[in-house]
Amino acid sequence: MLFVLALFVLGGLCAPRIMRAGRLGFLILAAIPLAAFVWLASYGPQVLRGSVVEEKIPWINQLHLNLDVRIDHLSWVLALIVTGVGGLVLIYCARYFAPNAQGLGRFAGVFVAFSGAMLGLVTTDNTLALYTYWELTTVFSYLLIGHNYTSSASRRAAGQAIIVTTAGGLAMLTGIILLGHIPGGSYQLSELVAQGPYLIHTHGIYTATAVVLVLIGALSKSALIPFHFWLPAAMAAPTPVSAYLHAAAMVKAGVYLIARLAPGFSQLPQWRYVVITAGLGTLIVGGFRAMKQFDLKLVLAFGTVSQLGLIIVLVGYGTPATLLAGLALLVAHALFKSTLFLSVGSVDWSTGTRDLRELSGVGRQCTSVAIGAGLAGASMMGLPFTAGFVAKEAALEGLVHSTPLDTFTWIVIALGSAFTVAYTARFWWGAFATKPGLTPTETKHASYLMTFPILVLATLGIVVGLNASVLEKVLLPYTSTLAGNPGHLAVFAGFHLPFAITCVIITAGVGLFVVTRRFAVRMHDFDVPVSADGIYRWLVTELETVSGWATALTQRGSLPAYIGMIMMFIVATVPLSLWWGGIENLPQIRLWDSLPQAGVAVVTMVAAIVAAWSRRRLKAIMFIGVSGYGVALIYELYGAPDLALTQVLVETMTLVVFILVLRRLPVHFSARPVVAVQRIRIGLAVAMGVAMSAMAWLAAGARSVAPISELFHDEAYAYGYGKNIVNVTLVDIRSWDTLGEMSVLVACGIGISSLLFIRDRSGRVDRFRNLIIPDGVKARRSQSNNRVWLAASRLQDPADRSVIVEVGTRLIFHAILIVSLFYLFSGHNLPGGGFAGGLLAGIALVLRYIAGGRYELGATIPLHPGHLMGAGMVIAAIAALAPLAAGGTILQTASIEFVMPMFGQVKLATALFFDIGVYVAVVGLSLDIVRSLGAEIDRHTEQDTESDTNQVSQLVAEVAR
Repeated sequence: MLFVLALFVLGGLCAPRIMRAGRLGFLILAAIPLAAFVWLASYGPQVLRGSVVEEKIPWINQLHLNLDVRIDHLSWVLALIVTGVGGLVLIYCARYFAPNAQGLGRFAGVFVAFSGAMLGLVTTDNTLALYTYWELTTVFSYLLIGHNYTSSASRRAAGQAIIVTTAGGLAMLTGIILLGHIPGGSYQLSELVAQGPYLIHTHGIYTATAVVLVLIGALSKSALIPFHFWLPAAMAAPTPVSAYLHAAAMVKAGVYLIARLAPGFSQLPQWRYVVITAGLGTLIVGGFRAMKQFDLKLVLAFGTVSQLGLIIVLVGYGTPATLLAGLALLVAHALFKSTLFLSVGSVDWSTGTRDLRELSGVGRQCTSVAIGAGLAGASMMGLPFTAGFVAKEAALEGLVHSTPLDTFTWIVIALGSAFTVAYTARFWWGAFATKPGLTPTETKHASYLMTFPILVLATLGIVVGLNASVLEKVLLPYTSTLAGNPGHLAVFAGFHLPFAITCVIITAGVGLFVVTRRFAVRMHDFDVPVSADGIYRWLVTELETVSGWATALTQRGSLPAYIGMIMMFIVATVPLSLWWGGIENLPQIRLWDSLPQAGVAVVTMVAAIVAAWSRRRLKAIMFIGVSGYGVALIYELYGAPDLALTQVLVETMTLVVFILVLRRLPVHFSARPVVAVQRIRIGLAVAMGVAMSAMAWLAAGARSVAPISELFHDEAYAYGYGKNIVNVTLVDIRSWDTLGEMSVLVACGIGISSLLFIRDRSGRVDRFRNLIIPDGVKARRSQSNNRVWLAASRLQDPADRSVIVEVGTRLIFHAILIVSLFYLFSGHNLPGGGFAGGLLAGIALVLRYIAGGRYELGATIPLHPGHLMGAGMVIAAIAALAPLAAGGTILQTASIEFVMPMFGQVKLATALFFDIGVYVAVVGLSLDIVRSLGAEIDRHTEQDTESDTNQVSQLVAEVAR
């Protein structure tokens, strides 16, 4: 099954390239769902014998999310509909769209991907996987409905559809999780249904709440009241989308879910209230609104809403007879409604309009389309010998001989079915009949690729009706899982009460059509004062108002304001949480273990206060650095040399970044705030410090079990083969986190470059540009006869040079690099590691830049920082995947021992290679920082200075003239 789904993924990805050859590319893509249809059909004998095709595919066991596949009778039927109708609609698309239509590659790719997601939805046996497929269909339907993104109506309809169905999907996800975690529940769909009666008996209210949440998701997907308004609006989509998503596929997802859960949960009273109320209400409302439309697609859209209400009532009613009738109607509806939508598309394509007031005589010119639409309409009306007739007869048969609720239900169904007959007659008359007083509409001949799917689907509606016994044989094994009268599907069951009701329905429907033709305009203009669509628009408008108010209140464009809000929230919630949760243990406070710790802490705090009080930026940064180095010293005094080393290196690089940026900032901070604001900030800062200190103090006493850190020492050596717990943790124990943090580092580097290199409009960065010395630069630089200690020292102005710094850099640069490599290779057992080594190497590059300027940096390492960062990521990824080749797991560490001349016995952990990737990435980031904030700012300054000089020279020349 995964192979079949992979074909849809591959087809979706390749569709844009396939469609470059023209719209006939749809025929190539149609082969994917049609091949899946043939593959599924091959399971027919096996399914009909009662066998179930199952495949266990584990994925994320910790989340109970697996890609399990289970194809039983219900899944098999739905899968055949999804793939068969999908293939025919793709064939139809090969002529429906204009040869020069825009975005066909995108449309085709999303359409094929949607088909694959829908196939996965109806065949999975895992509720979380079902939700995953569910939301994939939501996203893909959003893209298909909004295909014509230049149209505001399409964008609005797509947004409305995704908001409504996603909201329902989130409610459904909550229900799925509740049903999965309830004692006796399961994330396996078949097992959950089997456990349904037990869950109802033992966890009644809990189970009912979860089931109602799932039903909300199903109702929103299938456009039932109060979510019905999104489907008619979605008619802004191209007609093939309506024929597939809104007739055979997407809206059937809710029906499928209810049908799947009905054997286990339909006896819940809450289930029946929701299903019957929403279903019957939708049946009547949709039918009435379909009768008042002039747009043929809207007639079918509201008719679809009405029919979905009927199907939901039948499959969720809770008896095997109605479930059998509902599933038969589901099959019939997929065939006749997709036919009718495709017919509308052909009429629109041939005449250029869908307004039934403007169409006349189309049936005589588009005979094949009219015949196909007539056959499909007959099935939708429930005329004898059609699939729709068989299903509705079975439904009436299952309801007419029972309880008062059954009687009420069939009466409402009969009324809704009369509406169905009326709007079906209105549709066919409006689209194809010759109307007196109207000139016959000019049409163009539709392609056989457009009429072929219409005739195939229409004919299947008749074939299925005439072979009702075969359909019953397919569906009965599933519907019989419910207790009660199994029901029966028959081509013609005789002259009995259900048939009499059917005759009354058809007669009343035809009469209703004839009568309402006279009042069509009044009916069209009539509207109820309160509608679900209006409520939705009001909610969206109010939500936008509230969000605008909240945004104006919180997003003030002020960093102090943002930090202040965060602090106020923490200060307010910490006491509340302590009061709510209570305090069990108050650990004893120990201010320090030795006097040096107290002295360093005092210096650190004083430096922080001075930094906050300083008005000069450089002074503030220097004291911030003192605080940072003080923290590193505290780490060292507490016996954490690895943390102290990393803190020192990070603090050094941070100071460098600050100082480089300061060159473009004013010497002093902006004007101080008023005294009242100062006092508020000081008070808030003090309160924040007290709150965080209290949290740390109380958290130390809240521990009830031994800390996990006590296990790190033994585990780090046993599995990571290293004695430096910190480094082993980074490259082995939580190496997944480190890999993610490397990605963040690379993203930060790209962001820095993007901001600083914005003047390069071409988007190209020349890695050797800093080595190209313009003649103007050579002329401006004095040629010193002193010895050249660095490659680019002669390019600097003598006033900017420092021989001591140049000589010192020349002496210690390579030593720093060697020490950085020592940190890299020894970090698994001694203080250091790839991160610390990379930072030290970056500091060496900073020193080289400070000593020799931007040309020296280019001469030192003539490589693009992005290449280094990318290489680091690649090395780390290879090191992560390499254990798989030896039968291990991702990021698993192994120990390699060998004898090395002069060194003796050497023990090497393979995590070193991952650490090398970290080292290279950090070096690349450091180079990017220095190159962007240092060399590039220098270049900008030179350009600005040269521009100012040229302007002054021109001004002087003009004055002289």
